[in-house]
Amino acid sequence: MNDGIIIQTENLSIYQRGGIVLSDVNIKISRGECVYLIGKTGAGKSSLLRTLYADLPVKEGKVYVAGYNVDEIESKEIPFLRRKIGMIFQDFQLISDLNINDNLKFVLRATDWKNKNEIENKIDEVLDKVSLKEKKFKMPYQLSGGEQQRVAIARALLNDPDIIFADEPTGNLDPDTSEEIIKELVEISKNGKVVLIATHDFYGIRKYPSRFLVCKDGKIFQEEL
Repeated sequence: MNDGIIIQTENLSIYQRGGIVLSDVNIKISRGECVYLIGKTGAGKSSLLRTLYADLPVKEGKVYVAGYNVDEIESKEIPFLRRKIGMIFQDFQLISDLNINDNLKFVLRATDWKNKNEIENKIDEVLDKVSLKEKKFKMPYQLSGGEQQRVAIARALLNDPDIIFADEPTGNLDPDTSEEIIKELVEISKNGKVVLIATHDFYGIRKYPSRFLVCKDGKIFQEEL
C-alpha cells in the first residue's frame, strides 16, 4: 500500500445481523484528506466507520487502516489500532458529572498517561486548539452544544491520532454552529490527518468542498462536491 494512503478497502462487504449493509466497497483515503461520507440514516455510514474501527468484524474483503490489516487483526492489537483513531459523536459523550479538564484527564489516564505535568500540558494544548482553554473547569452543562462538540474534538486529538472519525458531528447543532464545527475538522486535516465525516448535513459542509463518498442502495460511490 502507498505510504500516503491511511485507509484502504478492497472488495469489502459489511454485514450486520445476518444481512448485507454495503457490498464491494473500494475506497482509498490519503494523509491530509478531509472526506465526507454522505447518506440517509440506515444507509451504512456508521457501519463503515465501525468496520474501519474494528468494531464490526470483516467477513469479506480487505481493510487497511493506519498500518493495520483490520480483516486479519488480533483482538490484542485492536486497542493499538484505536489509539490511532480519534472518535467524535453526535451526542458529544462527555461525562456529565466531571468538568472538562477531568473529562480529558479521564481519557489520558485510560490510555496510560501517568505524568501529571504532561497530562495538564496536553489538556491545555488540545483545548487551546479549539479555543476553549479558559473553560477547562466548566461542567458540560455549562457549555453550549457547539462548545461541547469542540471539547469532543479536543478529546479526539489527545493521543495525536492519524485519523479522526466524526459520526454525524453536527446532528444536534444549529446551522451556524454546524458550519463552525466542519471548519474545525477541515483545519485538522490540513495538519496531515485523515478526517472522515459521516453526515447528511449539506448546509454545514457547503462552504468546505471536498471529495465525498455516497452511501446509497448498498454501495459506495465516490464523487466531488
